Amino acid sequence: MELFGTDGVRGKAGSFLDSFLAMRLAMAAGIYFKDKSLTNNILVGKDTRRSGYMIENAIVSGLTSIGYNVIQIGPMPTPAIAFLTEDMRCDAGIMISASHNPYYDNGIKFFDSYGNKLNEEAEKKIEEIYFNNDLIENARVTMGEIGQAKRIDDVIGRYIVSIKNSFPKNLTLKSLRVILDVANGASYKVAPTVFKELGAEVIVINDKPNGLNINENCGALHPFNLADEVKRLRADVGFAFDGDADRLVVVDEKGEVANGDSLLGVLALYLKEQNKLKSSVVATSMSNGALKEFLNKNGIDFQTCNVGDKFVLEKLKELKGNFGGEQSGHIIFSDYAKTGDGLIAALQFSALMLTKKKAASVILGQIKPYPQLLVNLKISEKKDLEKIKGLKELIKELKNKNINALFRYSGTENLIRLLLEAKEGKILEKEMKNVVAFFKKALND
Repeated sequence: MELFGTDGVRGKAGSFLDSFLAMRLAMAAGIYFKDKSLTNNILVGKDTRRSGYMIENAIVSGLTSIGYNVIQIGPMPTPAIAFLTEDMRCDAGIMISASHNPYYDNGIKFFDSYGNKLNEEAEKKIEEIYFNNDLIENARVTMGEIGQAKRIDDVIGRYIVSIKNSFPKNLTLKSLRVILDVANGASYKVAPTVFKELGAEVIVINDKPNGLNINENCGALHPFNLADEVKRLRADVGFAFDGDADRLVVVDEKGEVANGDSLLGVLALYLKEQNKLKSSVVATSMSNGALKEFLNKNGIDFQTCNVGDKFVLEKLKELKGNFGGEQSGHIIFSDYAKTGDGLIAALQFSALMLTKKKAASVILGQIKPYPQLLVNLKISEKKDLEKIKGLKELIKELKNKNINALFRYSGTENLIRLLLEAKEGKILEKEMKNVVAFFKKALND
């Protein structure tokens, strides 16, 4: 597809993702959702990027021009849009965010009336409508049929209640000193409120969004400042969210940044011990081999899927499971949320600490991840990996050296992500040099 990547439409704001693309894409999505319309309302939220104003106005213009009414709720986490779309009985939800990307990027994600991210088939249909001039032209309405738009600022309370309901009623956070890094992003109001209302001693950092500082040396992608603060202020735990708060990174009381797969593993075991794990745990093909070993050792089945939290959710539905996630920090508790939700994951880890009466470092130390090396290589062309001469032989050669390899293209950039994993980390750098040289030659000629 030309527009949609692994998680909606994403690109440089004002360049690829300009107001014209946003307006036409909104019209195309509106046409797609019209067939299933029940309320004729579409919810629109955003993170704290400056370009969100431009894109939001364009989306509202596009939707109202084909007769849809729009409810604008301002800066809110992505999982809040998923929840509120269903809760407010909207035909669809739209989130304006580029997630963990820098402020100069932005993106558009769509949710159906049940708060689910759209599958590839639905995205493909919207893209086909986008490029169909006749459909776009014929969908425009006039006079009293033009839609209305209204802004609602008090829906934050609904989401806060839903988040708090995921936390065990018999527990309180009163014994915990917690530091929250909200990445100058969409959770800057919600996260502190939730933790304070549940009784924690809360210290918040990076909670002054100005439209240009979202994810800037902070949040889930840059947790080392949080790590310093956790140690300096002797906190029990630190939680870092990304710009739209759908992913979580945990920092233990020693200032160590937890591996994402270690976090998945201990949360899965906690669910099992609470008799709340319904089926297999689902993670992506990038997950660490130590995660599978840990889960299997504890009698938990493990399944993998393609990279992307929507693929984790699809696999969970297929398996009738309720827990999974990504190494990057997208963690899905599908009993409580339709997508990865950093706040719910943070509360569940807090509940685990309180239930076990153990420090974060002790809990997370149960899993020792195998060494991994990841290189993002810029390329000029995305060729079909199946057709690259010599690639199968390269993978076989790595396997013979007990090295697991995963090579995949970025969904939004001209990059190939090269991941190597081995129980012995010393050999990875040497082998990665060979892998990088191979792909430089194969994809830049």
